Order: sequence, then C-alpha cells, then structure tokens
Amino acid sequence: MVYLILGNKGSGKTKRLIDLVNAAVEKSNGNVVCIEKERLLTYNINYRARLVETDHYKVSGYDAFYGFISGIIAGDHDITDILVDATLKIGGRDYEALANFLEKVSELSKIAEQDITFTVSCDESDLPERIFTFCEKI
Repeated sequence: MVYLILGNKGSGKTKRLIDLVNAAVEKSNGNVVCIEKERLLTYNINYRARLVETDHYKVSGYDAFYGFISGIIAGDHDITDILVDATLKIGGRDYEALANFLEKVSELSKIAEQDITFTVSCDESDLPERIFTFCEKI
C-alpha cells in the first residue's frame, strides 16, 4: 500500500515520518529503508533502518526516482517498509507527474508486498483527485 503524509512546510511531516520509521523498525521482521534527498535524518532514525540519500546517487525526476525505488526493492527481498521524505524535492512539483509516479509505485507496492510512505509538501486540495484511488492519506 502507498501512504501519503501531506502538509505544508513546517507542519510536522518529517517528524511523523521519523516516528513511523522507528516504529516500523521495532515491528518489522525484515528491513526498513528510509529514503531522503540529502543526509539529514542520520541521528533521528533507528540505526537498524537503512538510510539512503538520493543526492548521493544523482536521482532527480520521477522516472529516475521510480527506477531507484525499484532497484532498492529488487536488491533486497526482505524489505518490509520504505519511507520517503521530501518527495517533491526529489521528483519535482509537477502534480500530474507525481500522480503518474504514485500510480506506478502503487502497482510496485502490490507486486512486492511492501508498504511505501511518502511525505508530500502541499495541501491535499493541490493534488489530482485520482491520487487517492491508489494512495491513502495518513
């Protein structure tokens, strides 16, 4: 399942994501991956979660981002949860492209049987309605 944490800058999305990463580590029987744009969460998340920064791998745009997530999943079949911070900074602010990306990720999530959570810095009303047919707001 794909989950979204929505809200404008300063609304506590990253704090909520950190809490979700740490809770996932405690309950997971596999691996938890946290993806961020640049290394900022090193001291906030449990050391057992794998922290990956997209800037290190020169990932930008939704096509590259989808390939990056697919590669992480393909490389480790023991992943139970993937949590992503700063989605729009990695992929861009084109909400229609975001919707297409999330639809593909939703299919990937079903195939891999993994939960994937994204923080998105915007109001719910800014997003195309169709996003909520394959994503759940938390």
